[in-house]
Amino acid sequence: MTLVAEKRRMLWLGAGPMPANLRAALGEDWEVRRGSGETLSRDLQRTDLALIVPAQEGRFDPRRLALLLDEVDRSGAVAVVLLPGHLEREQMFSRRRGQFVFLDEDASAGELAAGIKTAAALQPAIRHLRTEVAAVRGLGAVDQRSLQQLDEEMRLAARLQRDFLPKQLPAVCPVRFAALFRPAGWVSGDIYDVFRLDEDHVGFYVADAVGHGMPAALLTMFIKEALQTKRIRGHTYEILAPDVALWQLNAEMCRQDLSSCQFCSAVYAIVDARSLRLRLARGGHPLPVLLRGDGSVRRLEAPGPLLGVFPDAKFHSAEVALADGDRVVVFSDGADEKLLSPERSGSAGLLSELLRLRHLPAEEMVLQLAECFDRLPPGIGHEDDITVLVMDVCARADGKTGAQDASAPAGLPEA
Repeated sequence: MTLVAEKRRMLWLGAGPMPANLRAALGEDWEVRRGSGETLSRDLQRTDLALIVPAQEGRFDPRRLALLLDEVDRSGAVAVVLLPGHLEREQMFSRRRGQFVFLDEDASAGELAAGIKTAAALQPAIRHLRTEVAAVRGLGAVDQRSLQQLDEEMRLAARLQRDFLPKQLPAVCPVRFAALFRPAGWVSGDIYDVFRLDEDHVGFYVADAVGHGMPAALLTMFIKEALQTKRIRGHTYEILAPDVALWQLNAEMCRQDLSSCQFCSAVYAIVDARSLRLRLARGGHPLPVLLRGDGSVRRLEAPGPLLGVFPDAKFHSAEVALADGDRVVVFSDGADEKLLSPERSGSAGLLSELLRLRHLPAEEMVLQLAECFDRLPPGIGHEDDITVLVMDVCARADGKTGAQDASAPAGLPEA
């Protein structure tokens, strides 16, 4: 039994009769069909090779050739194109590579046969590559949808985290607060809160989870819920001292044995608005700054390690007497490190800005600090979450502190 080789299919896209050299090159190996304008796209999908002869009656038609090349390009077919020998092919068809083989229309039958054989060998590889590209594009569409979904989830997470922040900062005369909260990304590893403990006492804190992104943000939610500030017994209550509150928070974090992002730093303080006594405890956090109304500056020391590291860690409270015109600033390390970036060489970080802006009310100070951060080029310096919480002791009716004017700032003290 003799097997007859199946002829390969060729789509003839030319005007007039087929040139003699081309008929000789094809021989008996190809089944040639003439392409039709109405079904050209479908015919190209079903053929093994397209053959384009753009010249009609000896006249080269570049417009017709461009239309045919675009049609072949969209179909994914491979085409042999016979061109007049005088054309500058490298310039005219430099972007038409890969699935097109350009030959001289006056080439010998042998040269044409070799070119057609080369083009036919390309056809399976081209179709395979087209299939792979389509599959990758499909994955890209899935990835794009996933990214859009992730982006929306992060937006919702950022909104939820902000819902945990105080909507309004309490003002218990003569104590007033203002805050700046600036996440490095959608969500922040910082958290702060200000809350009334009773008629005279106001508690406030700033905490900074070690790490960034969603794990750190989730830890801030845990901190907010785990920090105990009062102990209620029947109809009475006891306000927990700051060192006791941090000790209990540290014990709870260690008890959870969190697998990642398990550490945080924090400052927790209680101010008595009647006696103007401030008590605070600190765990591995930057030292708060006390700007006195008389122009002096003091760092508020209170020894204590990072929270969530050592179950038996000890924390200590510090106490300071405040007066009208005093200002206490608690901040996360991102605020200070951002202002120590290289383009601010010679700067003393956040403290220099606090001294420069000390004459402003607390609300205006944090706005000026926000503008200062915004003026820094993005991506320059340490990129971290930024939180600044300002407490003013302000008994004057105009809302201004009794601090010195910025035109004569005190010298920067030793940290």
